[in-house]
Amino acid sequence: MKLQAGINLRDINPLHLIILMGVLQLAVTLLSNGFVLSFDESLWAFIGRNWFRHGLVPYSGGVDSQSPLFFAIFGLSDKLFGVNYWFPRVLGTICQSVGMLYLYKIADRVAGKQAGILAITFYGLSVLWRATGGQYVSYTETYEVTFVIIAIYYFIQADDKKGLFIAGCIAGVSLACRISAVFAIAAIFCLSVYQHRMKTLFLCLGATATYGAFLLLWAALGINLYNMYIYDFADNLRAGSLYDHSAAWKLSQFSEKFLHTGIVLFYPLLVVYLFIKKKPDFFSLWLIFAFGGIVFIGEYTWLHLKELLPALSLTGAFAVDHLLAYYKVALVPVLLVIWVIFFPKTLEPLANLKKLILHQPNVEQEFCKAPYTRPDEESRKKLGWWVRDHTRADEKVYVAGFGSQVQVYSERQSVYFYYMQTPLAKAKLFKDLLAHKPSVILVPLFPEYKDYINADVRKFVDDVAAKYYTLNGCMYNYNVYRLRSN
Repeated sequence: MKLQAGINLRDINPLHLIILMGVLQLAVTLLSNGFVLSFDESLWAFIGRNWFRHGLVPYSGGVDSQSPLFFAIFGLSDKLFGVNYWFPRVLGTICQSVGMLYLYKIADRVAGKQAGILAITFYGLSVLWRATGGQYVSYTETYEVTFVIIAIYYFIQADDKKGLFIAGCIAGVSLACRISAVFAIAAIFCLSVYQHRMKTLFLCLGATATYGAFLLLWAALGINLYNMYIYDFADNLRAGSLYDHSAAWKLSQFSEKFLHTGIVLFYPLLVVYLFIKKKPDFFSLWLIFAFGGIVFIGEYTWLHLKELLPALSLTGAFAVDHLLAYYKVALVPVLLVIWVIFFPKTLEPLANLKKLILHQPNVEQEFCKAPYTRPDEESRKKLGWWVRDHTRADEKVYVAGFGSQVQVYSERQSVYFYYMQTPLAKAKLFKDLLAHKPSVILVPLFPEYKDYINADVRKFVDDVAAKYYTLNGCMYNYNVYRLRSN
């Protein structure tokens, strides 16, 4: 079939298209503002460094509600290259590209190469959006979604018990990456029950065996599985967690994410797909379960929208593929239109590339003068370096509030480090801050500290600082307190 003068469908190599998408992803993620680990990346890097450098296992040498897999990735990054932001993002880009390849395989198996090319295009461009956390390709959602895609591919093409068991094993890996994978896995489970109950048995055996193997591995490495359950799951359901929001807040965030972002570009294609199919199929079921998971969790972060992109990309690709065949329209002009519409609308990578080439420094904020503003990411990194240069390697440093970037770039250990403010988290912080007084405490002066940190936590930190510490000045809008000698 002729697409355009001299160009045939067979001339489009899906691997080349995936590589192009990977290069675009690297541009988006590596040319980020500040060239610095994000808040969450810093937290994982801090815990991973404690694990790999000091033998302090996760949920003991630092706490966050994520899988030990990611502490290991960031710990390995620190072990190999020191404090850096590029290695986890390159690794995440490779992982995402593998997911793109299997998304192509699904579309190709169901509807042919043209649908596969369209699926790569929709998915590869939409994962770059700010609205889907394009900059943060190193996050847990990237790995979870990738292994869900691979599991679904192996499930669709499985023709024996072994294939189903393999699909289940891969689904178990996705669950080990992120618990929210359970929603997509539930879609596979429902289809397997509908098709044949024996399929469900081998699928479940594979998933259970793999996830159980990960638990045994964590236990063998000294991780307390009860603590992992508390911090990775149970503590997220309590007051003060990230998911503790009012109905009004959730409604506002729902509207912002689903009505005022690029995700709306998929809606017309989804309507066309449902009209063509006449009734729900597995891909619409996958989408429903992924959407239900986002609503159930209720945090509505940009990255959570990534859960929807594989199913939206496939249904969009199938819809466009059908329309092209029905109206006998060439693929290449349509691809160009999709690129124009779906290409990320951000100039940040180009602006930062220009700064690198021309060696242009960022405009410095004015610090330690009212009104106090929150330091930008580059300044938080510099504050970490300042702390590193003004403390000994064996001294502990505590950064009040959401200070993980300062903490990780300081390369100093801390007392209990957890950003949620549940009763358990606060009790542990109060106990450790008194029992293991750090040599230095940094307390923010900018108003966001009061906006996001509970009054009882702020009062406790202030009281400890007043009783045991001396104010040693201000740096980057943080008061710096040093422990008084007895």
